[in-house]
Amino acid sequence: MGSGEEERGGASEAAFTDSADGSSSSSDAASTDDWPALALAAPKKTPACGGAPDAEMSGKQKRRAGPEMELMKERFAKLLLGEDMSGSGKGVCTALAIANAITNLCATIFGQLWRLEPLQPEKKAMWRREMDWLLCISDHIVELVPTWQSFPDGTRLEIMTSRPRSDLYINLPALRKLDHMLLEILDSFRDTEFWYVDQGICAADCDGSASFRAAFHRRDDKWWLPVPRVPPGGLRDKTRKQLQHKRDCANQILKAAMAINSNALAEMDVPESYLDSLPKVSP
Repeated sequence: MGSGEEERGGASEAAFTDSADGSSSSSDAASTDDWPALALAAPKKTPACGGAPDAEMSGKQKRRAGPEMELMKERFAKLLLGEDMSGSGKGVCTALAIANAITNLCATIFGQLWRLEPLQPEKKAMWRREMDWLLCISDHIVELVPTWQSFPDGTRLEIMTSRPRSDLYINLPALRKLDHMLLEILDSFRDTEFWYVDQGICAADCDGSASFRAAFHRRDDKWWLPVPRVPPGGLRDKTRKQLQHKRDCANQILKAAMAINSNALAEMDVPESYLDSLPKVSP
């Protein structure tokens, strides 16, 4: 009888100790007085055994997110200061700073893309990541619209609610879709029948290709562009049709993007201060 009470007392003490360590609650300790001591000791080893990989994975994620977080802080600081990192207050407006940042990012990612080939994974990840950073500001560009709200007692009250600005709500998803389509077109150029060589090598013809055997004349200002080569028999008809289809798709994407840009400029209000700053034309 005494030994049974000592065992139950030891079990209760072990349960209380586990509760203090955070592995179980006090209510669990009260409901497990009759459990054997061995059953209470088992949960202690499980978190230590299964928690090590989780801790290691979280540590890797923190190390990976560290540089990205610092880079994001730098980007947003530059936007807030209007690209004037000196802090003298001579920066441009936020809208122009965002537009310049997107232009510079596009030049960084696509400025050296001179071949029909998939975009490098690190560049594609950089493009999507930093575009998400720059476009997340649009989530806070809203307009207030009146809506009716019903209450449990049956009464209705007109209130003002916020929603994304109409032009952003329509145009941004369309531009994201066009961007995704362009990346898909680039990703489709895998294992192609054609390839590229530098202009200094294109006269060798040591690979047996028949195209561009004659001297390839290109303007001097484009000397850095590679020269495409095809097999001796040329491209297959199926490949030609696929290339033509992708070319037509790219042209349609360009036209759609230019139409969105034109509509946005047409709906934009020109400030009077800007009109006043324009040079006056003498009669």
